[in-house]
Amino acid sequence: MNTLAAIPEVSIPRHHFDTMLAFTSLMFQLKKSPAYQQWIAAHVPPSAMLGSDHDAILIGFDFHLTEDGPKLIEINNNAGGLFTGSTGWLAQPSLDGSLLSRLQQMFPDHWKTIAIVDEAIETQFMLPEMQAYAELLRQQGRTVFLASPQAITATDDGLYIDDQRLDGIYNRHTDFYLQQDAMADIRRALEANQVELNPFPRSYALLGDKDRMADWWQAGSLDPFLSEEDCALIHAMVPEVTRLQDVGDDVAWQQRKHWVFKPPSSHAGKGVVIGKNMSRTRFNSLGRDTTLMQRFIPASEISTAEGDSFRFDLRLYMHGAQLIALAGRLWRGQLTNFRQEGSGWT
Repeated sequence: MNTLAAIPEVSIPRHHFDTMLAFTSLMFQLKKSPAYQQWIAAHVPPSAMLGSDHDAILIGFDFHLTEDGPKLIEINNNAGGLFTGSTGWLAQPSLDGSLLSRLQQMFPDHWKTIAIVDEAIETQFMLPEMQAYAELLRQQGRTVFLASPQAITATDDGLYIDDQRLDGIYNRHTDFYLQQDAMADIRRALEANQVELNPFPRSYALLGDKDRMADWWQAGSLDPFLSEEDCALIHAMVPEVTRLQDVGDDVAWQQRKHWVFKPPSSHAGKGVVIGKNMSRTRFNSLGRDTTLMQRFIPASEISTAEGDSFRFDLRLYMHGAQLIALAGRLWRGQLTNFRQEGSGWT
């Protein structure tokens, strides 16, 4: 990744920002609806509804900016990207107060002993960011471990690392429903109220699971939970999402140039295929009962003062209805990557 000094700053229209913030507020209103929670519970595995009434730590809302306003691309249950390696925490010149203070305040005071958990954590690309979070929490006098799930020991009274009982786990693992064998001890401890986990399965089930966007596009599905005006806002900002099995192979193939094909549990762009670039062989390999089709919304394109052209998207990092940070990504090519000079977080 390039140094932050090489990455240009980007200005966005204030009304786009206000629209995106209003949308995130509406999403959390929807998430707190008991009727909506009951409806979703019938469509997800039992572990999906585990969680607490606490706000989930750093849910990220990713948008493309278009002439018709911001369009939601996806919701990230444990959004990263605020720590940019050797350049440190991403500056927030447009927001009042301290980013680091806002980050620290997301973690409950009673979390005195914390594990930051991810799969094979020592090999993760985002390990420097997780190390930065650990240092930030240690500055508050907390004990913090960086651990893969296998490093956690389960006992009758909770989860331990190095003979220290964990109060909370900051979950960076992408097994959001805790279904893998490696996450079984954490799931059982959460079920027994022996540990707190954040972000937790319920936050993913209600908002982050890409299947929800398909649910929101079912005719009348949101009417029991939201006003007509609120439903209209969601449909205006969430590009149409449907399921491949509901469209059928012939129609989907003929219209592929207008769609992006995604597995619902994908993250970091894994398994995502832009229809106009897709071969028939790749199309035939898609899981018919699992693939989502999202209406293709091109990323914004911007030009720098030096004449360089980049694609651009924008992420709002939220803790409940509180905006924690705002960041953009610059890249070249169809899918997000930071290989080219001048690309990266800004």
